Amino acid sequence: MLALSFPKYGHPAFAWIALTPLLVALVRLPDGPRPFRRAFRLGLLSGAIYFAGTLYWLVETMTTFGGLATPVAVFAAFMLVAYLALFPAAFAVTVTRFRRVLGSTWAVMLSPVVWVSTELGRQYVWDGFPWELLGYSQVGILPIAQMVSVVGVYGLSGLLALASAAATMILVGRGRARWAVPAIVAGLIIACAAWGQSRMAGNSLVAGGTPIRVAVLQGNIAQEDKWNPALADAITNRYMSMTRQALQQGATFILWPESSTPFYFEEDIVRGSSIRRLAREAGATFLIGSDQIEPIRPAGPPLTPGPPPEPLNYNAAFLVKPDGSIGAVYRKMHLVPFGEYVPLKRVFFFVGPIVEAVSAFTAGDVPVQLPIGNRFASTAICYEVIYASLIRQFVVDGSQLLTTITNDAWYGRTSAPYQHWDQAAMRAIENGRYLARAANTGISGFVDPYGRVIARSDMFVQALLVEDLKFVETKTIYTRLGDVVAWLSLALTAATLLASFRPNTKHQTPITNH
Repeated sequence: MLALSFPKYGHPAFAWIALTPLLVALVRLPDGPRPFRRAFRLGLLSGAIYFAGTLYWLVETMTTFGGLATPVAVFAAFMLVAYLALFPAAFAVTVTRFRRVLGSTWAVMLSPVVWVSTELGRQYVWDGFPWELLGYSQVGILPIAQMVSVVGVYGLSGLLALASAAATMILVGRGRARWAVPAIVAGLIIACAAWGQSRMAGNSLVAGGTPIRVAVLQGNIAQEDKWNPALADAITNRYMSMTRQALQQGATFILWPESSTPFYFEEDIVRGSSIRRLAREAGATFLIGSDQIEPIRPAGPPLTPGPPPEPLNYNAAFLVKPDGSIGAVYRKMHLVPFGEYVPLKRVFFFVGPIVEAVSAFTAGDVPVQLPIGNRFASTAICYEVIYASLIRQFVVDGSQLLTTITNDAWYGRTSAPYQHWDQAAMRAIENGRYLARAANTGISGFVDPYGRVIARSDMFVQALLVEDLKFVETKTIYTRLGDVVAWLSLALTAATLLASFRPNTKHQTPITNH
């Protein structure tokens, strides 16, 4: 049910009870000598199915585009799934610890904060991989999704986990709590939905603001053609032609997808100058996805013996101003593990061909603002849009319009592009901003500050979308406070765990007799 909570084969209804089977199994664990080992296995199995079901597309990506043999790709995907499954395993062990010390009722009721804590861990532990957190399942259920403007996606995950806890109480609870807790949780869910519907009806975020006409280009360039030298001019001409069409439709801010130029924008004088000249002639602003090379200048004497250091490669976005100058350069800060770099290279040496296919990149370290007239926008490149804290930082720093550029051709026709789109849309609701998304092969489109889709392209077609968006100044509660719910959940989980090891902690009455 965890895997079936997400697109393109699932339904968001599953998410409301997805954790219930695991919680029931944990409550019914016999008080034997090794309950934690059994809990770990249950959590690991649940996590393995969860992530195998949502990340199955990794195998196709690594074989079709990364050049790995199928057995190697399956093993690499297995390693990532096994790592991610450790977080549900930690959830299961922690809930079991609470059950043994505090009793089953408290363990079940504390399970939502434990789940949120493990999701927070997925963002910060190691390199971080917060793909498809439970809360993302509800991005299409707009009245419910509005709550992320207050508590973020982690808070919504907590509400879904609370619903699973309430269902668990119905199945295995005893006494008044069996029905009282579900009734309270049902009332809370109804209240959240009613508030969300009222928030959308108010429409205050779209009533004001400074308008801007934005275009997103979907060139639909096959992955195997993107860096073919023989096709460089044809690809460039396609994007230039689409840009002229967007200008004819009145667009003043035009987005090209991630790494859309089949050349280095700063290095190719002829093609780069033609783009800047078009911006100058039209008086428009362009956001161009292109790789960037920065030579490393040795700190020692110029004639230091030995080979020169390798240059740094960045996955970047260039803002071309109406006068043709470069107004800002944003370098991608969160790189894709095993796609843009290899963590622990000595261990994962066998996935080197994937990185060689796109070259190894260096992470940027500055959340750059993009000046558009006297306003500011921001952009996230590809996968880093799933980092809620990064997008929030852009808005805190002054961004009034969110953009994201990506190349989802790597994912083929799997569920990944749909999952990626949903996670990007959640950022618009959290921060109360319009979102423009340009994707090479789709999905491209626009989302308003309430998560409503204004326009959206199909997959693997050439598309040009032009819409009137707005710069929005108002900050949501989430933008002001950040992931406070997630950090409080972690603090409560940690404090309860520490208290559970006190010698005088007593075992409480469980929900059921074992």
